[in-house]
Amino acid sequence: MNNSIGFNKPYLTGKETLYIKDAVASGKISGNGKYTQLCHKFFQEKYGFLKCLLTSSCTDALEMSAILINIKQGDEVIMPSYTFVSTANAFVLRGAKIVFADSMSNNPNMDAETIESLITQKTKAIVVVHYAGMACDMDCVMEIAEKHNLFVIEDAAQAIDSFYTSKNGTKKPLGSIGHLAAFSFHETKNIISGEGGMLVVNDSQFITRSEIIWEKGTNRSAFFRGEVDKYGWVDIGSSFLPSDIIAAFLFAQLECLDKIQTKRKQIWQQYYDELLPLENQGFIKLPQLPNYASNNAHMFYVQCNTVEERTALIEHLKQQKINAVFHYLSLHKSPYYIDKHDQRDLIHSDIYSDTLIRLPMYYELEVQNVSKIAKSVLSHFNK
Repeated sequence: MNNSIGFNKPYLTGKETLYIKDAVASGKISGNGKYTQLCHKFFQEKYGFLKCLLTSSCTDALEMSAILINIKQGDEVIMPSYTFVSTANAFVLRGAKIVFADSMSNNPNMDAETIESLITQKTKAIVVVHYAGMACDMDCVMEIAEKHNLFVIEDAAQAIDSFYTSKNGTKKPLGSIGHLAAFSFHETKNIISGEGGMLVVNDSQFITRSEIIWEKGTNRSAFFRGEVDKYGWVDIGSSFLPSDIIAAFLFAQLECLDKIQTKRKQIWQQYYDELLPLENQGFIKLPQLPNYASNNAHMFYVQCNTVEERTALIEHLKQQKINAVFHYLSLHKSPYYIDKHDQRDLIHSDIYSDTLIRLPMYYELEVQNVSKIAKSVLSHFNK
């Protein structure tokens, strides 16, 4: 409206309402219906995930992960400070103490080299967050986890269709490496269902229990497969599965995943190419992909040199009717957790909190709009 460029715009493929209508006509619109199962099959076949369970949100998938690994009062969980609150909340709700790790100096992901120094006898798990769909150093993480007998959960909220190349050259989808993983289909993500998420189980020991927790603590899924003659309450759980209407919307998106990804990557590359002169002049820093990480074009961010420069840039873009936003605030300094943190300085996490800015990124962002945004950023620093 008014020639403004919004930060995000949900993309509709055209088949969402058709599939929703089909789901409604089927008479089965509660969870785990036709479209839920189609989505599960899609992910398991395309990415080789062992077990997939759609959830109402990525937060739900993370909470299921915490239950599955039996997080209890006093357990410690290592995770980055530079992440969304859901990453931590899922484990805090089970009684865990969060031990925050710093980000890397050249990208916002957790510095895997610092993890081992944070491990104690109480450490139960490592939660990695693949920020902007860029892989963490998973070889390092998994080696540490195996050495200390720890669980690894991948917060892959932003990481659909992104990959990690291991030291031996094996290319693995993000979400397939840790014991468990959580994805998001929130309307700001590459593939959307409004709200929605998915738990991925990569360790066979969790398969049976994950279904039970997903189905409110009952063995209802086994009953409907004819594996038991009745179902009942056998474990803790909650109502984590989404309506099949949500799954119908999601399946329409999944059918267009390659098309969506191609366009987003084109937008990402255009941003990078047009803003590179500013990085060469030292005004900003552009995203740096490690050699083991692929780019799924979830977001395009730039890093300013100071918080004041970022504030000025956001205001300049706002005046140009361009909506750009900053991102996470370090969780170790949040009002809820500041007194619980061990007072270590997490310098790089704080730097990203102060200097990172996200530019508009969505499927229908046209070439001329990307150029307008890039030129606005250039003009701000070159004036």
